[in-house]
Amino acid sequence: MRLIAFTLFASLAAAPVAADCITSQNAFGQYKQALAQTAASQGVGQRGQQALSQAGLSSITWRFESQPSSQTGTLQGDPAQFLAKRSGSSAANFIAQVENRIARNPNTFTAIEQRFGVPASILATIWGLETSWGGYMGRTPIVSGAVTLSSYCRRYPRFVPHAVAALQLVDRGVITAGTQGGPSGELGHMQFLAGNWVQYAVDADGNGRADPYSAADALATAANMLRANGWRAGQPFGQGTANFNVLSAWNDSGNYQRAIAYAAERVRR
Repeated sequence: MRLIAFTLFASLAAAPVAADCITSQNAFGQYKQALAQTAASQGVGQRGQQALSQAGLSSITWRFESQPSSQTGTLQGDPAQFLAKRSGSSAANFIAQVENRIARNPNTFTAIEQRFGVPASILATIWGLETSWGGYMGRTPIVSGAVTLSSYCRRYPRFVPHAVAALQLVDRGVITAGTQGGPSGELGHMQFLAGNWVQYAVDADGNGRADPYSAADALATAANMLRANGWRAGQPFGQGTANFNVLSAWNDSGNYQRAIAYAAERVRR
């Protein structure tokens, strides 16, 4: 596995944000014009700029930001209920599928754990929660989702660097203007925000490029991200542990974190 080193995200995070946030859909075009200037100052080229100009406002992204309670999938406090709701089955069935996925890819998971210290049970659980192991990676254009998320004032300017990073990924050919993903601009098997992919991307299959649509690359990148945020190899990850706290770097929902730990702790070794 070869780590792909990127410096873009660090420069984006330190850059001033020129585009003003909005709370009216009618102002989206004006927001894109301002974001284009910010993107240009960060080196976004012709393809990225064209993708921005073509981006439409994502209605589902806008609804999630303007009406957070509409995200009903995050309301289950019990991890077993969360897993059942998220998977459309039962917690036991979801955990059995995690075990099956690990058994089908033992060499990949072993190599990743040896390098990054993150166990297969954690990675396969996240993979299942995010995309049903690659079965569903979203239907929202990534650029549109990322730009819409970055525009709304509720969590602005936290997601502006991810929107610019999505445009950079278009420039680099990692995604296209039409590539689809999650409603917040998430991409690939593990549903990375674009800036996180830029910062932590790993070429695990050795083909010379880090590809979020390669399961091996996506899993290794997730492990790299967790390790970079403090994951301790060989240590427990149940609630109250240091490793459990690291899961907040992946998703800041306590319900989501508890579901990951719950499932991963029950995976048969």
